[in-house]
Amino acid sequence: MPVNRNALLRYRTIDQCLQNRRRKWSLEDLITACSDALYEYQGIDTGVSRRSIQADLEMMRSNKLGYEAPIIVVDRKYYTYADKDYSITNSPLNNQDLQVLTEVSHLLSQFKGFSHFNDLNEMLSKLDDKIYAQEMQTQRLIDFEKNDDLKGLEYIEVIRKAIVAKHTCCITYQSFKAKSANELQFSPYLLKEYRNRWFVIGIVRGSNALLYNLALDRIQSISKGTDEYEENKVDDFSNFYRNVIGVSKYPHQKEAEVVFWTDDDNAPYILTKPLHHSQRLIREEEGGKVFSIQVVLNFELERELLGFGAKVKVLSPEVLVIQMKEHLKNMMGHYEITIEG
Repeated sequence: MPVNRNALLRYRTIDQCLQNRRRKWSLEDLITACSDALYEYQGIDTGVSRRSIQADLEMMRSNKLGYEAPIIVVDRKYYTYADKDYSITNSPLNNQDLQVLTEVSHLLSQFKGFSHFNDLNEMLSKLDDKIYAQEMQTQRLIDFEKNDDLKGLEYIEVIRKAIVAKHTCCITYQSFKAKSANELQFSPYLLKEYRNRWFVIGIVRGSNALLYNLALDRIQSISKGTDEYEENKVDDFSNFYRNVIGVSKYPHQKEAEVVFWTDDDNAPYILTKPLHHSQRLIREEEGGKVFSIQVVLNFELERELLGFGAKVKVLSPEVLVIQMKEHLKNMMGHYEITIEG
């Protein structure tokens, strides 16, 4: 049964409300929540009728979409799920869904061998696993890295549309170091993911064309900006980030050859999962191997190298060696033991 996008958004919003058992949800509350969601994601400001939400609740209770949601009314006024762990996102697929997904999976799998479709591999694995788990009624076989509590994902589509339309965003943002939030007039250029965390790259008004990367989980609100959009001066962001680990880079920042040693026990991990695509093996030594990568020096690089602990030693450049020593010195200070005489 085909369902339009607005209806799906209302179902998802109602589902999120009913999962939140820290408050009570009247019909009026659900109407307000769905109206707000439609305005935020679709730009629809006409609101939602009482009749529409009542019909949505009945549709979710039914098996027409496979939900059969256990929606009950308490105190003759408030809606909730009888099963506190229920969510429509956990609903099993019906036979028709499985048939369609199986056909889609088989169709898309034909493109796996083409380099242009490499990004499909992970998606197809997820899809095949979902179909298998549903058909066999068993545990899932693949567990992809995810963070269900990650904040800021709701801003991705808003920012994407702003990039396409080339209009500024008024962003209320508070970094981890800031004591309070600031309002920024921001021209967004690129959405970038790094280690399950999303960032938007762009320019803040008055920053003299200095690129900023804002973490979406530190954004408190976004609205359409009033300032004129500043055009992107970076021709190709894919090339701009080729010599970067993470997201931190200044325009015209030069890369450096980072040379590091790792012991024989850890070398196989670095060989099979390089720190960067530029990584190469320079030489083998007794007890370890020496590698090099061509990257800009930034916070993410330092954190990556520090994550190996004593298994990795940075040999050059000198400025990075000094920085690593300073980090380790501060780290040792956290573990000093005072012995009382």
